Amino acid sequence: MMKNLISLTLVTFLVAFLSPSTQHPLSAQANSLITTTCKKTSFYQLCVSTLTSDSRSKSSDLSTLGLIVVDAIKAKSTSTLTQINKLMNSTPQLRGPLRKCVDFYKGVLGVIPTAVEALTKGDPKFAESSMVDAANEAESCEKSFGKSKSPLSDMNKVVHDLSVVATTIIRMLL
Repeated sequence: MMKNLISLTLVTFLVAFLSPSTQHPLSAQANSLITTTCKKTSFYQLCVSTLTSDSRSKSSDLSTLGLIVVDAIKAKSTSTLTQINKLMNSTPQLRGPLRKCVDFYKGVLGVIPTAVEALTKGDPKFAESSMVDAANEAESCEKSFGKSKSPLSDMNKVVHDLSVVATTIIRMLL
């Protein structure tokens, strides 16, 4: 009985200690900044989940929140480009629009360094235009399929929506 109680206590402690909500607890101030900031975006839940999943948000300012979202766009765009390359090999009938999407996503990844540098150096105007471009590129990829069903719809939507979130956050810095 005592052995079971000790085991249960240990398991409870480990679950509590290792759970995502306690790995990176946000200060009340950081939580407030995230909530206030995300309420001003068009995609509140996406904004909150993106920001709270990054440990930098624990003690961040608005510029850092922008950087976190830009980094998320880079990660999602990179995985989308990987998926595009896989699809080009497996679905020859979609190679035309997929080739266009390769260019669009190279465009997204091409503006990321500009946005990061602009946010880091305190010149958000360049970061803003980069994120507007990123949103447009993801949307253009989706439109390149015409009336056909795009196999990238969900990925394009996430990159587009994150770009809109980043644009909104960056505009708060202007």
